[in-house]
Amino acid sequence: MKVITCNTNGIRAAQRKGFFEWLEGESPDVVCIQETKAQVHQLTDTVFQPAGYHCFYNDAERKGYSGTALYARAKPNKVTTQLGWEPVDSEGRYLQADFEGISVISLYVPSGSSGDEAQARKEQFMLHFFEHLRALRRKRREFIICADWNICHREIDLKNWRANQKNSGFLPHERAWLDRVFDELGWVDAFRVVNEEPEQYTWWSNRGQAWSKNVGWRLDYMLVTPGLRSRVTNTAIYRDQRFSDHAPLTIEFDW
Repeated sequence: MKVITCNTNGIRAAQRKGFFEWLEGESPDVVCIQETKAQVHQLTDTVFQPAGYHCFYNDAERKGYSGTALYARAKPNKVTTQLGWEPVDSEGRYLQADFEGISVISLYVPSGSSGDEAQARKEQFMLHFFEHLRALRRKRREFIICADWNICHREIDLKNWRANQKNSGFLPHERAWLDRVFDELGWVDAFRVVNEEPEQYTWWSNRGQAWSKNVGWRLDYMLVTPGLRSRVTNTAIYRDQRFSDHAPLTIEFDW
């Protein structure tokens, strides 16, 4: 089972840069997209409904903002887009597809980088979502959560870690939150199961020459339930083309 996740930072912009042509060549089983920045009625071109996939969009109420999508070859038994709390529901940050024995989630965690108010909203989200992660672990099924988490977990996960310890995305309490997700709740960082190499980044600032010099952050993770740990067979971060300020992450599972 081949799963791809990508924050497109505007799905229409990514389409103009060749994202969907690349996706067709990859032929994944499931695709999770974050930050679509579009309402579904604006996506009338058939390219946004790839042939052979069941396609789902969860738009933010605010135009040109947030939003998630999920494409799946198999038809889901159920699709969930609402969790009953903000800012998840009105900003289209969560999309879950349930299949036989396994669920895949496309998730976009708020960024706190624009200031104290944004950071407070992010931390409120983290507080609520931790309990949701706990609830998912009680269910008798496997989960893959494909997300832009907007947090780097360890020093290995960003280039300039020393200079970023007071910046949103690498704050000590944010990293401790991920520690609890892994250690207390048992979620697994699927990428690190098979790749412990440094300089494996998925996001680069548009400032300076961050992309060309690979001065990046690993913000995009697939978290999986423990039953999938041994089923992770391959991972890849695609950097040959640039569709967004994020790179697509591919993980293959023996499922």
